[in-house]
Amino acid sequence: MADKQLTFEEDARNSLMRGVNELCRVVGLTLGPSGRNVLLSRTFGLPIVCSDGVTIAKEVELPDAYENMGAQLVKEAASKTNDVVGDGTTTSVVLTRAIVRQGFKNVAAGASGISLRAGIDKAVAAVVEELKRMAVPVDNKEQILRVAALSAHEEAIAKLIADAMDKVGREGVITVEESKILDDELEFVEGVRIDRGYLSPHFVTDAQRMETVLEEPLFLITDQKISSPNDIVPVMEMIIEGGRRPLVVIAEDVDGEALSTLVVNKMRGTLNCVAIKAPGFGERRKALLEDIAVLTGATVIS
Repeated sequence: MADKQLTFEEDARNSLMRGVNELCRVVGLTLGPSGRNVLLSRTFGLPIVCSDGVTIAKEVELPDAYENMGAQLVKEAASKTNDVVGDGTTTSVVLTRAIVRQGFKNVAAGASGISLRAGIDKAVAAVVEELKRMAVPVDNKEQILRVAALSAHEEAIAKLIADAMDKVGREGVITVEESKILDDELEFVEGVRIDRGYLSPHFVTDAQRMETVLEEPLFLITDQKISSPNDIVPVMEMIIEGGRRPLVVIAEDVDGEALSTLVVNKMRGTLNCVAIKAPGFGERRKALLEDIAVLTGATVIS
């Protein structure tokens, strides 16, 4: 087993700070509307020109182990910002550096790390409230276009984003896919898309495309798990007696004999149906199911 190297107090803080500074020196170049680009080398293929903070940060690896740990901590801040809001990662890096620098300075002067953490939390809460007060709501296409142009650095892409958001509204879903042609294009599709598919391939109606297409179906939506046939058979019998309209089941989960019952009836041609696991988790799942119910005219069963 390799020997462990240890460092403490001022030596440790100085090493971590050097790593933080080195990462911020590269990423900070891209900050703001006058920010510059960074050229990233690749093991294979051509280098890429980039101005995205988190992408640049992920490419930085420092030779000194302690300095690299400092850089990794800042990378984590940038990655979390990217996961939550999808932008502002360079700002996160610059802010993290300032907080770490002042924090280390105060610790070196004898301040309590616990008290510093509590003070930072209070300051964050105050700053967030002030930012909310200062924020300008984006409520028209022209404002969306300006924000998109700043983020995308490309007028044509910004126009596509503004057009898409103008069409679908604040709560709409926008999906970005790689184009099969040379031009960028925008396609508007009526309806709703959820990040889930059928629970069994036996529900497929188009084997070539592996899709399930049901026309004018009925919906059974619940935030409960369906495992017993007793939970689903009475509903199926009512539908069969009432005209055999297709059935879409959206639940926390559908498994066991309940799923088998749906599959068997689908394969025998008794009832055209599909079972889908509800999207999301916890309270968000309940909210999504309510949205789906509103769009389909159904009622969520709890």
